[in-house]
Amino acid sequence: MTNQLVLVLDFGGQYKELIARRVRECRVSSVIKPGNMPIEEIKEMAPIGIILTGGPSSVYDDKSPKCDRELFDLGIPVMGICYGVQLMAYLNGGTVTSCEVSEYGRTEFVCDTESVLFKGLPEKQIGLMSHTDRISILPEGFRATAKTQNCPIAAFENGERRLYGVQFHPEVENTPNGTEIIRNFLYDVCGAVGDYDLRDYEERAIAAVQKQVGDHEVILGLSGGVDSSVCAALLAKAIPNRLHCIFVDHGLMRKDEGDEVEAAFKNRAVDFIRVNAEDRFLGKLRGITEPEKKRKIIGEEFVRVFEEEARKFTGDVFLAQGTIYPDVVESGTNNSATIKSHHNVGGLPEDMRFVGLVEPLRGLFKDEVRALGRQLGLPDYLVNRQPFPGPGLAVRCIGKITKKKLDILREADAIFREEMKRSRKKADQYFAVLTDTKSVGVIGDFRNYGYTVALRAVKTTDFMTCEYVPLSHKLLGRTASRIVNEVPGVSRVVYDITGKPPATIEWL
Repeated sequence: MTNQLVLVLDFGGQYKELIARRVRECRVSSVIKPGNMPIEEIKEMAPIGIILTGGPSSVYDDKSPKCDRELFDLGIPVMGICYGVQLMAYLNGGTVTSCEVSEYGRTEFVCDTESVLFKGLPEKQIGLMSHTDRISILPEGFRATAKTQNCPIAAFENGERRLYGVQFHPEVENTPNGTEIIRNFLYDVCGAVGDYDLRDYEERAIAAVQKQVGDHEVILGLSGGVDSSVCAALLAKAIPNRLHCIFVDHGLMRKDEGDEVEAAFKNRAVDFIRVNAEDRFLGKLRGITEPEKKRKIIGEEFVRVFEEEARKFTGDVFLAQGTIYPDVVESGTNNSATIKSHHNVGGLPEDMRFVGLVEPLRGLFKDEVRALGRQLGLPDYLVNRQPFPGPGLAVRCIGKITKKKLDILREADAIFREEMKRSRKKADQYFAVLTDTKSVGVIGDFRNYGYTVALRAVKTTDFMTCEYVPLSHKLLGRTASRIVNEVPGVSRVVYDITGKPPATIEWL
């Protein structure tokens, strides 16, 4: 079965993946392609609709990214967002100029509820604005369907040509009715039937793997993260007893994590190979303090360990990777696809010969991968695992890395995660960091000189930006008390309240 498809053309917008995800949440398949995608290729894909993303450029600049003007004459419904709506106006004869007053953040707009985009929605709404240019003169045949205090054309349409656009970002959470606006475009303009379903994806992926692999064996570098774990579960179902999962335990995982990964695959039809390489990795990291050097050492050593284990298999074998869609998205400013190069073993030596590469999750976003994992029966602690960097705790242990410091960090992190779970406070990512700062503390009647642990909890939709979560003093106090009393070597606990930007989510 071939699903109906919506094409998302990217012009450098940071929310392109959110747009594609929102479309899929509406049960319509979506793919992201560069904004300058050739018209003939678009025709071959036969999308039921096209969405033009935002971007940082000004459409009237000669070097700004643009699509082919013919796009708007194909008879395919088009929806422009932010830069995309300005581009639509500009290429159809309208005028785009610099704003007298730029708009940023949550902004109230008044819409025409007779417009198909705003059908069933209130006249006054909130939308996330982020623009320094605006449409000042509409193209012929278009009409304005929304306005703000400083932007008289906050949305427009040409119903006869099925061309629509909004100046705000409907794909983000800060636009409360954004998903409904996208849904109206998909179902009432594009004629979507809602045929995209993960059950179908699972069946098609299994059939594709079976056809590609045939009777061969498959090797997977299992990191213990969500992507590689779901990939392993899917392959185990597709080719039972012919999947060899090489789990390299580098000693940089969270408390009990290695055992949890092993337990998850204990009763599945896979050959689970756990390589306990903690001493080897710590030896390579001894004395290293520079963050990027740590990452490079861990990545290279992971490949070496994987290579040694993989060479034990003779004959023709396939290599599997837990690559997901954001890893291979073609950008509007860089047309080359990229593939993960760390725990999905994208950097293996050229002399390692595999029959081919198996990537069954290649078409899915992270939330879809988690949903597929639940379908496949993986435990919640694995499917809902927070994002965890490939180099593991090495990026949360400041300064030199030792087993003693890692054990301190593991215990402090476990306490924080336990208290967060008990409190039911919502955060998209939360963890502890072992700083390289020591300070004097008091334990009982004695002074001690211990490390400072920093706690971090953030809320984000795309991990490109984030806000810190305002945890209660009661929760922070209880967590800090437990850490300093239960974890030897810690004398102080602090809470990081910095957003991204200017900070990053991780410390290193």
